[in-house]
Amino acid sequence: MLDIALFGSGRIGRVHADTIASGARTRLSWVCDPVPDAADRLAGQYGAKAAKEAEEVLSDPAVDAVVIASPTPTHLDLITAATAAGKAVLCEKPIDLDLERVDACWERISAFDPRVMIGFNRRFDPSFADLHARVAAGEIGRLEHLVITSRDPEPPPAEYAAVAGGIFRDMTIHDFDMARFLLGDIVEVHAMAAPVGAGGPEGSGEADHAVVTLRSVDGRLCQIANSRSCAFGYDQRIEAFGTKGMLQATNRTPTGVRAYTASGVETASPYLRFFLERYQDAYRRELEWFAEAVESGAPLSPGYADGRAALVLADAARESVRTGRTVAVG
Repeated sequence: MLDIALFGSGRIGRVHADTIASGARTRLSWVCDPVPDAADRLAGQYGAKAAKEAEEVLSDPAVDAVVIASPTPTHLDLITAATAAGKAVLCEKPIDLDLERVDACWERISAFDPRVMIGFNRRFDPSFADLHARVAAGEIGRLEHLVITSRDPEPPPAEYAAVAGGIFRDMTIHDFDMARFLLGDIVEVHAMAAPVGAGGPEGSGEADHAVVTLRSVDGRLCQIANSRSCAFGYDQRIEAFGTKGMLQATNRTPTGVRAYTASGVETASPYLRFFLERYQDAYRRELEWFAEAVESGAPLSPGYADGRAALVLADAARESVRTGRTVAVG
């Protein structure tokens, strides 16, 4: 069994705790949170130990790896401390909101032979992973145009939005990674967003709708559509158009049953409510991949460089909105 320590006991921390505890090859050994009651409650639920300070957790030689699900401003310090202690790391996105700090962290930890994976869990979603595999196998010929739709059912709470870094670094960053996963490196970004500085999630002043166009290094195109609020639920779709056809990964409902009546045809159940339900399988598969790679010594992917690359694209999108111009990225 791989002994894993969890940092953070909020909403995403609880998802990871359940995934770790229910894994066939993983065991939740510690929960660390600066709020002792929160750590105690979550640790007690799974028979783990609770701690307030990271040092207590990282000094335990039995801990093989850590999952960082704490707020974004804590990520770099925890990555640094964990890699210095010889622990493998699975860190939630984004690595940080500042590219210079991301680069400085990598300089610091390079001496520790760091093993860091970034939590772009959508790569592990069964539908998206299948689409990726079939594109790679050439089923639709050369992939020429990618369309990614990602809409949340409702805006985040004000306290979350205030520190999340805006729609591009918090929300679209998943889609930037998916674009790179399917198209490779991106060299141009053009973005539009609304409203900017007037409203957004719970009055945060950030945009709550965005459209982004990307061009890959070999000239292929991607369009990303985002919204912080979608009346019909959590809208998560990918369309891959190629020279020989098209592949679609569509939304998921609790069952595949459709009704045909006098009041409507092809009516179905509402989409799965939010990311906790929609990406439950993805979180499980992500952890399985992480555990297997830690045990075997295989490369951890998506890695630190993938997290950095997605942040570069998010910053380019923000710059494009500010200037109204297409932004080139290296």
